[in-house]
Amino acid sequence: MKLRELIPRLHRPLIDGDLDTEITSVTSDSRSVEAGSVFVAVRGGSLDGRRFIRPAVEAGAVAIVADSARETGDPSDLPWIQVSDPRAALSALAAALEGDPAKELKLIGVTGTNGKTTTVFLCHHVMTSEWHRAGLLGTVRIDDGEAPVEASHTTPDAVALQRIIRRMLDNGCRGAALEVSSHGIDQKRVADLAFDALVFTNLTQDHLDYHGTMEAYAKAKMSWFDQAADEPAGKKPVAVINTDDASGAELAERLDGRMAVTRYGFGLHNDLRAVDFRQSARGLEFKLDAKGKSFLVRAPLIGRFNVLNILATLGAARAVGISLRSAVAALAAAPQVPGRMEHCGTRDGVAVFVDYAHTPDALEHACRTLKELEPRRLLTVFGCGGDRDRGKRPLMAKAAARHSDACIITSDNPRGEDPESIIREIESGMGGSRYRSVTDRAEAIRIAIHAAGSGDIVLIAGKGHETYQEFADRTIDFDDRNQARIALEERPGPERRDRS
Repeated sequence: MKLRELIPRLHRPLIDGDLDTEITSVTSDSRSVEAGSVFVAVRGGSLDGRRFIRPAVEAGAVAIVADSARETGDPSDLPWIQVSDPRAALSALAAALEGDPAKELKLIGVTGTNGKTTTVFLCHHVMTSEWHRAGLLGTVRIDDGEAPVEASHTTPDAVALQRIIRRMLDNGCRGAALEVSSHGIDQKRVADLAFDALVFTNLTQDHLDYHGTMEAYAKAKMSWFDQAADEPAGKKPVAVINTDDASGAELAERLDGRMAVTRYGFGLHNDLRAVDFRQSARGLEFKLDAKGKSFLVRAPLIGRFNVLNILATLGAARAVGISLRSAVAALAAAPQVPGRMEHCGTRDGVAVFVDYAHTPDALEHACRTLKELEPRRLLTVFGCGGDRDRGKRPLMAKAAARHSDACIITSDNPRGEDPESIIREIESGMGGSRYRSVTDRAEAIRIAIHAAGSGDIVLIAGKGHETYQEFADRTIDFDDRNQARIALEERPGPERRDRS
């Protein structure tokens, strides 16, 4: 593709150089440059992409995109394109070079603090039930329609994302469901994807280490919907919004008259409303009120929050052309989502669940959900990650203490921080609640499961599907689910069990 064919995708570019240059790829990583690449110099964090222009040229870059004009020392023989926003340019070029594959798919995007992964899994399940082949991209897994693999980021960079969407289309997927993170929105990774359904689950405290304030975090989420409303890319997107959530209600009002909005939740005002909710350890059921139509919804999941995730899925499915009747039928056989209220086994009457809950709101919902199953006691094992929002540590403690009979505070992913220092900050929010601190996470899980008695439930929260644990000097293999199964298998007999 000639450079001149790509230029119309850029916002008010200033061009210096030969537009007949042949372009084969685009990247912002000088290590990924190959012959024929456009190198986009992105400034961000501790790195300035301009520092890598020379290595990129040496590796075969044939054009440069940057946010400033050519300077002394920059290559003078290559096309130079100056733009105001290199991240936006990277996204636009990546989409153009892959042929805008999202325009040919029915695309569902899901954003929000909690519930993204479960909702995306459920959407993917409904789509594959209806169409036999669909794509999935999220925190846990990437499925391009042929070869599912573990994911490394919630939302990949724009270049990788467009390539994955292209593979989905080439592999015969009719649609795809994607998690859309606030980082991905803010960094323009999804700016050139044409969505059919944009789902908003909720907004609670998280990622303040990146965004700084809740206002900035909310603004990032809202901007994705604003862009879809103002530039729908030839589609008629539908915003599917949890308006039981205060931020969701505000967003829905903001979008009214600008794009189609489907409201969902338990409240009377919703287009998709859940009533008569019931649950047991085997699953949940409720009546779906869809503005004059009613359906009995059953799914092998537990928790009121999963009712909201199901409603989001039903709204998104309808937006991409799947009937509510078909979607409801598919959900009866929904898969267990890895690390999301995942049942890891029961022994001697002790049931163990692993959940990714790593925000105060998510942890409170997880604890409340398990308490609604009326266990004899709820024992909760949790911690907080290092090098992340420190303000939520005492809030996590309060959430766990409020609904648990006893807690064990332990390490999550300490990263560059001292695990014991993190635990002390968590302890400040425990008040007079019954708890114990055990730095070693495997030992904490073992103690909780061995101390539990018949009728008790153990919740292991924070890491969910993760198969590693990050420390300052190393990353080790670690899976809460495996540790739980080992501890269940090794449970001592009742006559020797510490019931303290």
